Order: sequence, then C-alpha cells, then structure tokens
Amino acid sequence: MKVTEHIEAAKGRTLFSFEIVPPPKGRNIQDLYNNIDPLMEFNPPFIDVTTSREEHVYVKKDNGLLERKITRMRPGTVGICAAIKQKYNVDTIPHVLCGGFTREETEYLLVDCHYLGIENVMALRGDAMKDQRYFQPTPGGNCYASDLVSQIKDVGSGKYLNEVIESDNNANFCIGVAGYPEKHLEAPSLQTDLKRLKTKIDAGADYVVTQMFFNNKAYFEFVKKAREEGINVPIIPGIKPIAVKKHLQLLPQVFSIDLPEELIKSVEACKDNKEVRKVGIEWAIQQSKELKEAGAPVLHYYSMGKSSNIQKIAKAVF
Repeated sequence: MKVTEHIEAAKGRTLFSFEIVPPPKGRNIQDLYNNIDPLMEFNPPFIDVTTSREEHVYVKKDNGLLERKITRMRPGTVGICAAIKQKYNVDTIPHVLCGGFTREETEYLLVDCHYLGIENVMALRGDAMKDQRYFQPTPGGNCYASDLVSQIKDVGSGKYLNEVIESDNNANFCIGVAGYPEKHLEAPSLQTDLKRLKTKIDAGADYVVTQMFFNNKAYFEFVKKAREEGINVPIIPGIKPIAVKKHLQLLPQVFSIDLPEELIKSVEACKDNKEVRKVGIEWAIQQSKELKEAGAPVLHYYSMGKSSNIQKIAKAVF
C-alpha cells in the first residue's frame, strides 16, 4: 500500500512511522528486530530504511603500501526492507540515492523493489562523501533528486534506460522526497530551496518528509510557504529526540539547523547523558502533541537504530 493511500485511509488521524539504519556488515539482523519489536504496538503503516553512501578505506598491500578502495559499511537496504515486510507485514520504504549509484544500478534496485512488492521509495540526492567538500555526482548517475524522481517515474511506467516495456504490471512507485524547514545547508535561501522542492514535486514526487527540526514554528511556516509555492502533497514532519550532550554541537553543524534556547539551556543543565535523554524525550513529546493537534498527517521519527526513547514518546502521544 502506498504512503499516500495510508494517509488517505487514516481520514485525518495522525499516523506513526519511523526510520531505521541497516546494521554494519557482520552484525545480525536480529539486533534490528529487537529495536523494531517495541515500536510495532503503535501500528506503523510503513518503516523507512536508510541507504549509506560508499566510503573510502585504505587496505595495506603485501609491499606495505596502502591502496584506496571503495566500500559500503551498511549495505543491504532492499534486503532488509524485504525481511521487515515479511516479518511484520508492514510496508517498507528503501531510501534511493543519487550519490554512489549509476542510473543503471538505480534501475536494477527499482526492479528488485518491484519484484518484492515494495511500492514506496524515498528519493534523495545524498550527501557528499566524507573526503569531498561538496557533493559530486557519480559518473553515469543522477545529479539531483529531481532527476532521480524522473527516473523512478519512468521505470514505474515501463520506460527503462534501454527499452520501453508494455505491461499491465508496472511498478508505479509512490515517491517521497526530503524537505528542509530551515533550508538545505547548500541553498542560498529558504525560498530558493522551496523552488527546488517544487521541481521535485513537478517531476512526480508524491509526498515530502522533512529534515528534523526542534521548533514547530519552523515546520508550520515551511508548510505555509510550500502551499504558497504550489506544493500540495502531504508534508510529513521528521522528529529526532536529542539523546546526548554533543548533539548541541553536532546537529547544527551537520544539518544546519537551529536549536531553541530553552532546549539548549535544559540540555546544558544536565549532569549526564541519562538526563539529556530524558530532556530529549520530553521535548519530542511536546513537539509531537502540538504537531498531532495541528493535523500533521504522520509523525516520522528518526530512531537511528535505538527504539527505547521513541517508544516512550509514542506511548505519550499515540
């Protein structure tokens, strides 16, 4: 079932969803299940599974020199989606990236999704690699998320890279894209960023999930301006509870977001990360209640593989 169909079927009721990260290579998928299990009582209609970019690693050769190779530390997004879908009978949403994938590799991934009955995908440009200052498109890959959305729409209608296939069983994916209430860190202005979002919608995206934010006013203003821009698809707020003190520096630095002064003071007053975690949970609960009261279609939580704080938030909200 498509995300937009889930939202329509809810008839105004706010839904619960969350996002997980594939385990590193060598870890058992049971670790993932152990974090998903406590959240299933809240009946998520869908679960997102992230995709990691490739990384450079240095391998020592027999002659003592180092050779730079490319690897993925957390592969298996589509396989994990299939496993979760089978185990929990819930829709799963693989994240599909421009960065690190050629258009042919993207097409193969989409074909696999179609075979597995996966109807939803999240189309993202992806970040720059760790050793790159700016994002560099993969040779033979899509440059922008809007290009990726166009390719997904083409595959969904039977238009492949090297042929057109007439079929009564085309994929017709429901496509999600990212939105940035405080603008993408590379955008010169929020208005420019909204125009870029409109380009993704015009290319065929069906819904938006926002980057995390900690002031609901940013989300409400973002939705208002998006509607003024002609963006009329569902806009799902993304929520991440602060869990450790270093998030005060890390989150603004990595995601170019502002933290409210009240939240900053509360975290700074904590004696340890256990207290920080409590503050993060309480803040996210208040955020969630206000967003739910305002009619947000879904509350989407960035769990990052840890579910205990998300479980406490959901118990207080749903």
